[in-house]
Amino acid sequence: MSETSAELVERAARVIPGGVNSGRRRTTPPLVVQNARGAYLEDADGQQLVDYYGGAGTAVLGHADPFVTESVASASARGLHAGVGVSLPEIELAEQLTEVIPSADQVLLCNSGSEATAYAVRLARAVTNRPFIVRMEGSYHGWHDAVIPFSPGVVPHVNGLTLTCTYNNLAVLDELFRRYPDRIAGVILEPLVHNCGPTVMPDDGYLKAVRALCDDFGALLIFDEVVTGVRHHLGGVQALWGIHPHLTTMGKALGNGFPIGVVAGPSHLMQQWNTHDDGKAVFAGTFNGNGAAVAAALAVLDRLRDGQAHAHMFRLGEAMRTGLQEVADRAGVQAHATGFGSAFTLWFGPRPRCHLDVRKGDHQLFARYRRTLRTLGHFEKADVDGGRSVISASHTERDIAATLEAAGPALRAALDAGRGES
Repeated sequence: MSETSAELVERAARVIPGGVNSGRRRTTPPLVVQNARGAYLEDADGQQLVDYYGGAGTAVLGHADPFVTESVASASARGLHAGVGVSLPEIELAEQLTEVIPSADQVLLCNSGSEATAYAVRLARAVTNRPFIVRMEGSYHGWHDAVIPFSPGVVPHVNGLTLTCTYNNLAVLDELFRRYPDRIAGVILEPLVHNCGPTVMPDDGYLKAVRALCDDFGALLIFDEVVTGVRHHLGGVQALWGIHPHLTTMGKALGNGFPIGVVAGPSHLMQQWNTHDDGKAVFAGTFNGNGAAVAAALAVLDRLRDGQAHAHMFRLGEAMRTGLQEVADRAGVQAHATGFGSAFTLWFGPRPRCHLDVRKGDHQLFARYRRTLRTLGHFEKADVDGGRSVISASHTERDIAATLEAAGPALRAALDAGRGES
């Protein structure tokens, strides 16, 4: 790290706790970004990195996509935030989202995926008049108390209203429903899990069976498609697989770097919000439907509508996963190139079906490998607890080939460093 970067890191730490504005943004060594464009980051030392973090998966088209930025600039000239009534772009965005999300008659806009999941949990409790929410152990659904009950600062009685279950284990979920047959308001899960380290795919029939259990016991099934929505299909993986939830949340890629969240569902549920004359559940937010985010989302939908960008990203994702598996096999390492569509993770451990399998992975090797990749000009966020990497529409076959070429030396160096530490 240069003197310039070190000074900026120190300046940040003096005025920002830990030097970053989210607990997930810390890196080793620290990273100071001065430019993000297309498929690349440039740090404060001038090093260019092929970026596979993609703003936590938001930059589905690539950073600073010209079509998005021009749309936002045009919207800015008209004024971004009246904060009262509704605007034509908000109506158009809602219309387009209800067209592409199979389970949605109506949508409401907020500012992040965390807000969206918080609202979905609130609505599930409001319409069922029940207290408990079931979440999957190891998954992440945002920062609010209902879905992150293990954080200090969550009061005990709130903590006790969240039940945890094992993904892909119907017996455990069935047992929870039978123990609390009239107490569970909803089940929140990622239809395919991108927030557990490596990608965890649902077993055949699992999602359909979860929906049936929710129906049998009068609970709502909430699909957290904050990561999968728009990135894998405009309507989320529910549109690809034909398994529909009661409520859907989206965000991230919909804004391509602009903050937006979506809560979507059938009219009889969505009209329970106090945005409707007969609704009582509170939905509020000064910046909901902000003009910049709405303009960005409309531009993203427009760019992705013909399917060519998705086909490009899926093709590159498959090439990356295939190539990484070959790299690991040649190194004689137990690893699985997990992922779906444009998401990938080279995971050092058994093929994961749930968080219990993820715990068995070699987390230290994972972090060393990714840190070494960074020194070679390829950025995948290096956390010991794992994390998905993503490909954008701006990535090219040349980018993928260059990363695969670097992956072999990076893995060998990470293995050698591990032997030196033991």
